[in-house]
Parts: sequence; structure tokens; C-alpha cells
Amino acid sequence: MKRILILPAILLLVFAGCKQPAKQPGATVTFINQATMDNVIKQLTDSCGEAAKFRIERGVKQAASLWQKEDGSNEEFSKFCKENFIADSAKLNVLFVKLQTAFEVLWGNFNKIGMDLRIPVDLDGPKLTPVDQLFAAYSPSAHLTDDLFQNKIAFITALNFPFYSLTEKTEQGASWNRTQWAYARMGDVFTSRVPALLNQQVTEALAKSDMYISEYNIMMGNLVDNSGKTFFPPNTNLITHWGLRDELKTHYVGADGLEKQKLIYTIMKRIIDQSIPQIVINNKEVQWNPIDNKVLKGGKDVQFTAEPDKRYEMLLNNFKVMKAVDPYYPAYPSYSQRAFELGMEIPEQDVEKLFISLITSPEIKQVGDLISKRLNRKLEPFDIWYDGFKARSTINEDELTAKTYKLYPNAMAFQKDMPNILRKLGWSAERAEYIASKVQVDPARGSGHAAGASMKGDKARLRTRLAPGGMNYKGYNIATHEFGHNVEQTVDLYDIDNYMMSGVPNTAFTEALAFLFQKRDLFLLGITDNDPNKEHLAALDAVWSCYEIMGVSLVDMQVWKWMYANPDATPAQLKESVISIAKDVWNKYYAPIFGSKDEPILAIYSHMIDNPLYLSNYPVGHLIDFQVDGFIKGKKFADEVDRMYKQGRLVPQLWMKGAVGNPISVDPMLKAVDEALKVIR
Repeated sequence: MKRILILPAILLLVFAGCKQPAKQPGATVTFINQATMDNVIKQLTDSCGEAAKFRIERGVKQAASLWQKEDGSNEEFSKFCKENFIADSAKLNVLFVKLQTAFEVLWGNFNKIGMDLRIPVDLDGPKLTPVDQLFAAYSPSAHLTDDLFQNKIAFITALNFPFYSLTEKTEQGASWNRTQWAYARMGDVFTSRVPALLNQQVTEALAKSDMYISEYNIMMGNLVDNSGKTFFPPNTNLITHWGLRDELKTHYVGADGLEKQKLIYTIMKRIIDQSIPQIVINNKEVQWNPIDNKVLKGGKDVQFTAEPDKRYEMLLNNFKVMKAVDPYYPAYPSYSQRAFELGMEIPEQDVEKLFISLITSPEIKQVGDLISKRLNRKLEPFDIWYDGFKARSTINEDELTAKTYKLYPNAMAFQKDMPNILRKLGWSAERAEYIASKVQVDPARGSGHAAGASMKGDKARLRTRLAPGGMNYKGYNIATHEFGHNVEQTVDLYDIDNYMMSGVPNTAFTEALAFLFQKRDLFLLGITDNDPNKEHLAALDAVWSCYEIMGVSLVDMQVWKWMYANPDATPAQLKESVISIAKDVWNKYYAPIFGSKDEPILAIYSHMIDNPLYLSNYPVGHLIDFQVDGFIKGKKFADEVDRMYKQGRLVPQLWMKGAVGNPISVDPMLKAVDEALKVIR
């Protein structure tokens, strides 16, 4: 599941660099004329010496790119720079410490306020009211950036802490010490100037789409076929798409498993094409026959209207607010560029190349053939979620759920057991208590998520979904994933040397640790896998998971490109385009393996709707997870996790080299799959 930070998406994106040094953020803004900049640079260089020339040139240009008419005249800009540039290293460090302390106070408290305002919509509880949704969509920090520019704190920061491009960080960062890295991250803070109104609109759009997904449940116990047969236990309510997907995975065992899987896939297709009846969404009062798309109440047909393209309206609204921000990032005039080059700090074309190299590899065809043989049938489209390589796939899920119900009847039970979980993974009793004490567990209204604190003294939040009987196995499996996020969030906030270095290079790195926790869920339950082929099976499972989510990510990328090419599209037009793109990606990369064409399944992912361009973090996270897991084999899990994640927010490839000695690559996974295919038949 996603890792949530309740700071505006735009504010998060300014925490990273650009690709080309020549394209400084805001370079097209020309209020401060070149003569003024040149004169200020010369005067400061004459005063402070050649040793400070680089910082002077970069800082003055960066501040000038952000300075607007209302901030003062050219003369006032010149005076400001001469009065506020700091050449002395000791005084510069004093400024740095004061700034990062203040930013922790501001960002940390705004994050906490935002999280607390979302309690009604995020946590299980009474029916939502309109005012709950309004507070969830409110951004307390929307005006923060404006305020910091108005009181000149932003300009002091930009003037004294140079911005380095992504290329510069990658090429030079290996030789930087920790203070230099922290200063560089301080230089990332003010690289654009997005108005408060737009920040608020972004927050509102994201909150609305998140609530839409969080409230999108299918009442599985109310599903029937033409004969009135039901397929799932009463009160089985599954959220799209995660709950439906996870339920589908459990039915690779059982006499009627394939029938249930086909039924779930039918539901997914009706969600994608919006033929799903509006009345069956989150409604226990009616029955639904998804195959014939009939709604019944008391055994009689009920007239209905289909969901009115709401799914695509949410996606389109997110696009519109992100596009409205484009002019404030002249070097990166699209959200796609910002998501990859500013947010992920890996160019989109590099990510796309990485994905295609794996999904077109010959190993994928061989793994597909192996799955078909293991299933003793042709592959179905939903077998992109084949779960038979995992140890738990041979264990009856009812038995696992009985165990998790007993262990975790409520959220507090999981909270109390977290130190024990950490001790099992190798942390000392003292260290386990330390980490667990900084995580709060709550019952989630939606699918669940992890939300990190943004200041020391606050807690990370583990919001997990509970069934009526407690935490079922699926909920437990997700909770271990989210707990992995929380451990990352705690280690690289509380144990980091500088607040400006807190966090990870991008969200793929927190996903990687979440995957490392999640795959150890049976071990944590005391279930030992003695299969001598478990490492080979794990490699096959990992590559198949990457194959699935990389295709979904390619769809996500192409959809955003289409929206930029068609900014005035209607939700109905967007729907048709999304389905067409999903089918095209399927036909190119999946039909040769599955033998069926024009399948829309790659368009079902909820993150496409409620978390723009987040999906690529999952497959990159899988690759990182695989490399990290291979590296720590034979080493102490807890020690290695602490060592790696205490690196903080380096750029991705340097973080990986520090962690495992090599950059992010598909090669270790494909090599392991080659070995596995020699053994697993």
C-alpha cells in the first residue's frame, strides 16, 4: 500500500533536484535583470573572495529566479543579497542549523495537523459527513511557502544554499561528506514558487480521489449468479482494487477457485469500463449478478444506472490541478517530469527502459509457461497475480486467518506485539521497544496505509483494516508491509544525522523495506518454510510481481502523456483512452505470454486514480528489495536495515551503491530466475 505524507504534493516535489545544470528552476522569470545579478555577484565576490564565487553565483541566480515584483525593486534585491549572503563557514552552519530546526517544527506540526484532520476519513468509525471530507481536503500548510517568501526566509535559504541538479548530485555526491549533502538538500527546498491557492487545490483534488477509493467497496457476500448461488461469506466487503486482487490470489486452491477468480475479474472489468451499477458500490441492501450485470432486491430485478465515469473524473481532476502548477516549474513544465526527475530522482525514460528490459526478457515467457503447467490450464488474464510461488499458497488461508484472529483481535493487539515482531527480525529488545514506541496503530476505514512523522516527538501511523473478527490473514499481511514502512520512517527520522537528510531517496526505497517485512510474514507467525527450493520460488515470485506492476506503471505513464496531449478531454473520453492504452500495453507485452488479446486488466489499479504516477515506485521497490535481500543473506537483518536506512536521502543510485555496492538493476533478479528455472519444473 502507499506510504502517505500529509504535506502538499507540490511541497514534496521541491525537495529534489533537476536534471540539467543549465536549466535552473524559474530561469524564465526575468524581473531581476541580468545587470543587477552581474553587479551583485561581482560585489560579493570582491568582498568575500574567489573561494565563495561558486556559492555566490549559484545563490544569487537562484534567489533572482524566485524574486517577483512585489518582493522589491532590483535595487532592493541587490541590497538584500549583500546583507544576507554568508561567506564564513561557521556562521553558515549556524544558519543551516536554525533553518533545519525551524523547518522540522513547521513541516512536522503541519504534517501532524493534517493527519489528525484526516482521522474521520482514514480511521474506521461513524459514517462520514460532508464536513469530515472538507477537513480532510484542507491543507494547513497551503500558505506556508507564500509566507516564507514574503518574510524573506525562502530567499535567505536560496541565496546561501546552492541548488544542485540531479546530474550534479549523482556525479559529485559520491565525494561529498554528510554536511555537504545536508547543505545540498537545503538547497532543494525553494526551487519553485507555487501560490498557496494552487497548493490547496492540489490537496483538495488528491483528498477527494483518495476518499473516492477508500469508500469503494464491493459487497462480495451479495454476489449471485443466474441461479441465485452466492460465492462468498456474508459481510465480506472488499475494497477496489487491493481487496479484490488479494481475494483473487487466495483462490488458487479450492474446488471452485477458478470460478471465483473469473467472477472477480468480471467485477474488475465492470469497474474499469464503468458499467458497474452505482447502487452496488458500498451497499449491502442489494444483490448483484456481475456476469449479466443485474441488480436484485428481494429476488426481483432493480433498475439501475451505471457509475457515471466517476473513476475517470477523479483522475482528470488530479491532472487538471497538477497541470495548473506547470508554469511554476519552467524547467519541468509537466507533472510527469516532476514526478520522475524531481520526486523519484530517476528520469522517466530511464525508468521505462528498466521496466521494458525486464518484461521483454526471455525469462518471462519461461516463467509464464511454468505457471501454466503448474495450474494445468492456459493462463487467464488475472494470472498476472499468480500467487503459487509463495509458501502460503499451499496453506489454507482459513487456517492462517484463525491464527491471526487469535493473535490480533484488534489494532491494540498488533500495537503491543510490534516489539516482539522486531525482536524476531533481529533487533535487540531495547532497540525493538525504541522503534515500536514511535509507531501508532489504528483501524483503517480504507485499505490501510503507513504515514510517517515529519518531526521527532511525533509518531508514524500504521492504519490497517480489520475484519469484524479481528485481523484476518490478508489484513495481517498488509499490516506487516505497512510496519516495514513505519520502521523506515522511524529509523531515517530519529536516527539521522541531519534533519535535511531524513527520509529515503524516493518512495521505492520505503516500498523495498515494506516488501522485506511482508515476505517474512509467515516466519513472524511461527510458520517455518523448510522447502529447499524456497529461494528459487522467491525469485520466480519476484519477477512475476515485477512483470505485472511494470505493465501497470507503463499504462500509468502513457495515460498522463495522453492527458497532456488532450487537456480538454471529458471523463468519458479519458475512460476510452485509458482502456485503449491498457489494451495496447497488454497486446504488446502480455498477449504473447497469455495468448489472449485486448484485455483491460492493467487499468484496474486504484493508485492510478488516487496517487498520481506513484505506481512506478512499486516495481523499482521490488528491484531494490531483491538486491537488498540478496545482499543481506547470511548477515543480520536488523543491523543491515539500520545501516542502510541511516544513509537518509541520498540520490537513488548513490544510496544503492552505499547499501549493496551496485546501482538499481534487473540483472540480479533475472540471473536468479535463470537459476530457478533450472530447478523448478
